[in-house]
Amino acid sequence: MEWVLAEALLSQSRDPRVLLGALCRGEASAERVETLCFLLQRLEDEEARGGGGRGAGALPEAAREVAAGYLVPLLRGLRGRPAGGSDPGPPARHRRRVLRAAGAALRSCARLAGGSQLAAALAEEALRDLLAGGPAPGAEAAVEVLAAVGPCLRPREDGPLLERVAQAALALALAADGDGGEAGPAEDAAALAAGRLLPALGQCGGAALRAVWDGLGAAGAPPGPGRVGPRLLVLSVLAERLLPEPGADRDPRTREEGPDARRCWRFWRTVQAGLAQAQDALTRKRARYLLQRAVEVSAELGARCACGPQEGNGPSLFWWSEKKKDELLKFWENYILIMETLEGNQIHVIKPVLPKLNSLFEYAVSEENGNWLFHPSWHMCIYKRMFESENKILTKEGVLHFLELYETKVLPFSPEFSEFIIGPLMDALSESSLYSRSPGQLIGSGSPLGLKLQKFLVTYISLLPEEIKSSFLLKCIQKMSSRHWCAIPILFLSKALANVPRCKALGIEALLALRDVLQCTMITHQILLRGAAQCYLLQTAMNLVDVEKVSLSDISTFLMCLRQEESLGRGTSLWTELCDWLRVNENCFRRASDCSCVGLPETSSLNAYVKNLVQEYMKSPALERENCFMPDWFEAKLVAMMVLLAVDVEGMKSQYSEKRRTQNVLRIFLDPLLESLMKLGTNAYMPLLKTDRCLQLLVKLLHTCMLKGSSTQDDEVSTLLQNFVMSTAESISEFILRRLTMNELSSVSDLDRCHLYLTVLTELINLHSKVGWKRGNPIWRVISPLKNASIRHLQEMDHGQEPTLGTQVQRVISMAALATVCEATDRTPEVQLGSLEAGPTERFLSALPLNHTLQKPHAEEESSLCEESSSSQGWGKIVAQYLHDQWVCLSFLLKKYHTLIPTSEGEVLEPILPAVQMPVRTLQAALEALTVLPSDQVLPVFHCMKILVPKLLTSSESLCVESFDMAWKIISALSNTQLIFWSNLKAFVQFVFDTKVLTTAAKIKGQAYFKIKEIMYKIIEMSAIKTGVFNTLISYCCKSWIVSASNVSQVSLSTAKNYSELVLEACIFGTVFRRDQRLIQDVQTYIENLGHDCAANTVIENTKREDHYVRICAVKFLCLLDGSNMSHKLFVEDLAIKLLDKDELVSKSRTRYYVNSQQHRVKNRIWQALLVIFPRFDQNFLNRIIDKIFHAGFINNQASIKYFIEWIIILILHKFPQFLSKFWDCFSYGEENLKTSICTFLSVLSHLDIITQNVPEKKPILKQAFIIVLQWCFSHNFSIRLYALVALKKIWSMCKTWHVEEFDALTSVIESSLSQVENMPGAGNAKKNWQRIQEHFFFETFHPLKDYCLETIFYILPRLSGLVEDEWIAIGKFTRFTDIPLDSGFQWYLSPTQLCERKPGDWAQQDIGSNSGEADDQSEWTDVQKKIIPWKNNVPDLDLELVFQDRVAKLGKSISRLIVVASLIDKPTNLGGLCRTCEVFGASALTVGSLQCTRDKQFQCLSVSAEQWLPLVEVRPPQLIDFLQQKKAEGYTVIGVEQTARSVDLTQYSFPERSLLLLGNEREGIPANLIQQLDVCVEIPQQGIIRSLNVHVSGALLIWEYTRQQLLKHGDTES
Repeated sequence: MEWVLAEALLSQSRDPRVLLGALCRGEASAERVETLCFLLQRLEDEEARGGGGRGAGALPEAAREVAAGYLVPLLRGLRGRPAGGSDPGPPARHRRRVLRAAGAALRSCARLAGGSQLAAALAEEALRDLLAGGPAPGAEAAVEVLAAVGPCLRPREDGPLLERVAQAALALALAADGDGGEAGPAEDAAALAAGRLLPALGQCGGAALRAVWDGLGAAGAPPGPGRVGPRLLVLSVLAERLLPEPGADRDPRTREEGPDARRCWRFWRTVQAGLAQAQDALTRKRARYLLQRAVEVSAELGARCACGPQEGNGPSLFWWSEKKKDELLKFWENYILIMETLEGNQIHVIKPVLPKLNSLFEYAVSEENGNWLFHPSWHMCIYKRMFESENKILTKEGVLHFLELYETKVLPFSPEFSEFIIGPLMDALSESSLYSRSPGQLIGSGSPLGLKLQKFLVTYISLLPEEIKSSFLLKCIQKMSSRHWCAIPILFLSKALANVPRCKALGIEALLALRDVLQCTMITHQILLRGAAQCYLLQTAMNLVDVEKVSLSDISTFLMCLRQEESLGRGTSLWTELCDWLRVNENCFRRASDCSCVGLPETSSLNAYVKNLVQEYMKSPALERENCFMPDWFEAKLVAMMVLLAVDVEGMKSQYSEKRRTQNVLRIFLDPLLESLMKLGTNAYMPLLKTDRCLQLLVKLLHTCMLKGSSTQDDEVSTLLQNFVMSTAESISEFILRRLTMNELSSVSDLDRCHLYLTVLTELINLHSKVGWKRGNPIWRVISPLKNASIRHLQEMDHGQEPTLGTQVQRVISMAALATVCEATDRTPEVQLGSLEAGPTERFLSALPLNHTLQKPHAEEESSLCEESSSSQGWGKIVAQYLHDQWVCLSFLLKKYHTLIPTSEGEVLEPILPAVQMPVRTLQAALEALTVLPSDQVLPVFHCMKILVPKLLTSSESLCVESFDMAWKIISALSNTQLIFWSNLKAFVQFVFDTKVLTTAAKIKGQAYFKIKEIMYKIIEMSAIKTGVFNTLISYCCKSWIVSASNVSQVSLSTAKNYSELVLEACIFGTVFRRDQRLIQDVQTYIENLGHDCAANTVIENTKREDHYVRICAVKFLCLLDGSNMSHKLFVEDLAIKLLDKDELVSKSRTRYYVNSQQHRVKNRIWQALLVIFPRFDQNFLNRIIDKIFHAGFINNQASIKYFIEWIIILILHKFPQFLSKFWDCFSYGEENLKTSICTFLSVLSHLDIITQNVPEKKPILKQAFIIVLQWCFSHNFSIRLYALVALKKIWSMCKTWHVEEFDALTSVIESSLSQVENMPGAGNAKKNWQRIQEHFFFETFHPLKDYCLETIFYILPRLSGLVEDEWIAIGKFTRFTDIPLDSGFQWYLSPTQLCERKPGDWAQQDIGSNSGEADDQSEWTDVQKKIIPWKNNVPDLDLELVFQDRVAKLGKSISRLIVVASLIDKPTNLGGLCRTCEVFGASALTVGSLQCTRDKQFQCLSVSAEQWLPLVEVRPPQLIDFLQQKKAEGYTVIGVEQTARSVDLTQYSFPERSLLLLGNEREGIPANLIQQLDVCVEIPQQGIIRSLNVHVSGALLIWEYTRQQLLKHGDTES
């Protein structure tokens, strides 16, 4: 069209100058400039052909005039005008159109003008504008000018100019944003430079190309992920110039002209960065193109080529050899295939390709010398791409594949490999979701990835050279400390390191890095996982640290980073392992020249080190103020731990020699401490800090020595330590008495000392209680004076004076001392002073003003308050502690004198103990205290409420309800506070759900009763988001009901019956957790299953807060109930009715529910609970509920629920055969009503031998069963016939056993029928199903009586019936839950049946897709999906006129033999569109997965009634393989619409007449197993970036192409 326009213009005038002048006048519109361009190009073409008849002499001059007078000013105007905006100039799109046309016109002017002067001048001016750095539109105009005139410049004469232009163009192109973000004006200019200017300059060759290549190589290291895009864009557009042309090697001069990018390592590093790190698909596509193009060029050239690595002596980044051509082509073909497949980001597409990755490693390693042939960084690019995928399944598959590398092969060492492990691999391992269990793997069996990681690290580190091993491990540990890890990744990494074989690889730097990793583990809230990680990190240190490079002080500082209450507990296996390690290496540790952490010179012996450590610790500070702050506990903790470690090490050494040595060593260590403690009571001038440090060390020694987990029975060290401390008890107690009572503590920092003294006093009381309390012992002599002095201080009131800081502090200390005495008396009754009669102390405490607060000291002393230690956080905290201690004392009083508490306020006129005998006032004060006290101080108030509320619930119900409300608000506000929540919740449950409270509330049936019910449901609701809350409630209630049941036999559970909803909710309790929550629970179970091998299990108390323990508690409680006890019997019956009602409610809420849905789980738990309590049912009660149980059998339930219903019906009929008549009635309904449930009742009949076990006369029952079953053997439903045959087989064997004569006439018929079923010919589905149903566990192995036990109900049957693992409760959990005692009379374990050994699987479910996995075991598919974007497509330009026959003549018949298979397609819209397309083009049939889709409105909207004129065939996906094979036998060619490695271009493929098109699923395409059934795969050529078409569109294109080819064939035949 442009050519015609130019010819028309030239025909108007013979003089082109006139035309050019006319076009240069007027407004510079896009159309005018484009017309000028067309005309100049036409003139240029005539000039080139020598046809210069039209003013040939004046043409150059006219071209110069157009350039200088019109185009250059036009471009200048466009340069200075911003794109778009409010400027009156043209919009951006119009402006670019003008720019493009003006640039092309300028190029033509430069060529017509002759010579390069004009081109050079224009280029110089445009380059100046470009380098001036003006606005982006100016840069675009300058680039257009340079791209236009650049090819006109002379390579030699204008070489310097070309070089400068190339440098500027490269700088502009590389300045673009490589992140793939939204393009702006600057990015447009950069893209223009890369896309137009650089290719134009590349044509000039020489200086310009060298300048670009030098500029690309001058930047040094490859760019980061965000900057690699512009570089790859430049390399892509210049690929043909930067890579040698095939045949160029014949002429050496031609070969030297351009650079060879294949020989440059920077080029390959950039390509690798694009393959592995680029964020956008287009950049990765450019990198693949460069790689593929380099391989193609190398193959065509055939010459040797090598590119050395950046450093080192490893293999070349790229090399080529004609001798290895086939191997090289195969390697790179597979490599590019894998990288292209990874673009799909879909695991079902990628997984079949992964075996090719194994072959890459086989090609990459030399069989001769075991060295790398290909640089390993290429393999790492593939893994990086997988690790950074958005699809976590793909990431996990990539990590697993990498970790499996060393399982089958040994790869040569490579620095790149090690760097990859420490870098991308560990980054990928930080994702917690990768550690999830594999499908079908049992809970607690461990993460497959975690186990593979351990095996990989052990193997890899063992193979590392010794000189590399230390640096690799150090970098690995430093990587672990460089980021915040979640609990699960840090755990498995630590476990993997702990299993590395012992070697001396780590020094002090690595030990410090391990300490940093320990700090990382403290961040997580999962205590068990945190503790386990600490255990493994300590084992890592013991296995890998070179003891000659670290000192004992380094080790002790490292050990201090461990939490002893979570990992390093004395008496655990880890403690023993550490002691053994110290024993073996005690004389090998480095002798430090400097001082240790506590200022003592380092020694080589462990004993000498510890002795010096204690001596240095006991030294008094040089300078000290008497009111100085408390020392930090760190040093005391360190010294105590090292003392006990050294003593235990000594115990190991003297294990078979004298035991007295241990005592001597401990005595030597503690002599300085014991000497100072003995002087505490008499030496009043001992420095204050020294006394603090002595007492701190004493406390830490006792705590560390007797941590939970220690075996204290035969612990010699613990006994010795206790004896040593007891010998100093008198001196310590006198010192504490003096300090607490003689006004020596007067500052705020002294409150911390008070806490220390009272802690020591409590420890001494506990010690004396262990050895036997004796009146007159040192502690006994201290308690009374301490109590009296404290009361005296509290009674002293400064009337009329402002309180001073000293007096107020003394009051706080006195109240704390009284609280400690009360708590000790409560715990140790021997400490009780005097009789139960109220003495002065009790009267004083009872008369104290409730919630009495301390007035803040006057202003003069506030400055001293502000200067106190940071441990004091204001006067409010001090007052809160004072109030807390008041309520501790009051709680003690109420507990001691609970019998004196009246049930109403007016009963005591002159109370002796006001706080006790005026309970209403005290409870009101408790409510007031809850509003004042912080949440961590309310426990004693709850304890008081527990005593008061039962007494006042009848007379002051509203006040009690108010206390319930107030306490619940505190608990609900604390739900996110881990440290204090559980203790407060326990106290709350104990007072709200106290047995007396529940009993009284149930009697009154007032506000309190309904408030308790409301709180109960709120607790259950809270437990859905905070695991373990319901456990606290149900455990306390069940335990209290059991205790009451043992005391009051008849009315024990009458109260519980009023709250049976609690047990009901417990029986069906269980939340569906998020995936991350399930993962944490799985890993915690795995750690628990390790037992004592992981010290964290020994040290950390199992809180039993899992949801399973709620049901376990309820079930064990129900097992303890006695059916002969009336209250128990009524409770069980009430619960059973509620369970059946709940089942009916759940069934009505959703008629259809999915397997493992919440509805399924709840119904499953209901029937499990009913099975547990079934033995308590009698005949009268079953009369009431039997109809409900049979009715449940008629409901459409999941398999697991059917088994439980069938089981309980069998047990009922076995125990009470009287109900057989009702059972026979169940078969009397019509078949339509029974078609979903008859199998349930037939399954019951298959256990008729169990049912009739206790029936003396069995023949009538057999007759009835035989008649019923026989009629169902003729059902039209195949499944019903199978179940009926199983029952018939059982009944017939019983008939023969009991000789039922009435059926003798039928013997031949029945036996021949059963024989025919058994010996069914062929291998069809009928025979397979008959075999499977007979082998099913419920009919072959399950015994309803012998298998009646908790393990079958809660573990085996859920496992065999396909329930998710969350619903399996192992029998070990029942035995570990000791809150409820074991019932010796209940069957807890399996009788010797083989049910526990059966594997899960339901016969009816195994047929579905049974053939789908037959080909999955192949190591490498012959053909795989390959989602690629081809670089070159030669689409034939066909312009055909196809005339269809009259449509009316074709109605009802098809002219083609094309079958379209759409069974894999899900969406109705796609199916409807395909139906319409197939009908329009006359396909013979369309197959769909289900004919029900034609009823869908979306299908009908798209098909527009096409389904009425097109044959539709239903072929379900599991049947596709058989269908395809059948069609192949009929002569059809099976064609897949899919991109694979061997797919044929649609434009090159000739369709056979009998063609079958198989279309893939919308998301997953054609499955791998079906690809193997295809004769050919056809792909549609693509030009764009989007990688796939809609399945309907793809199908329509192929249907049309088939139709077009068939019409052409028919046309040729007719002609």
